[in-house]
Amino acid sequence: MKQGKNPTRRQLKMLADHVATPSDWLISKQEPDRWHLIQRYTGKVKIIFF
Repeated sequence: MKQGKNPTRRQLKMLADHVATPSDWLISKQEPDRWHLIQRYTGKVKIIFF
């Protein structure tokens, strides 16, 4: 599994619409239509579509 990176301020604002606590998620992969997220503490993977 790839390591996630901390989201930028712009990404945190977009994540706030999809997850309850955006600061607990790391961005693993960013594609034009979706992001692959990793939960900071549990390692759970989540994909969100835009």
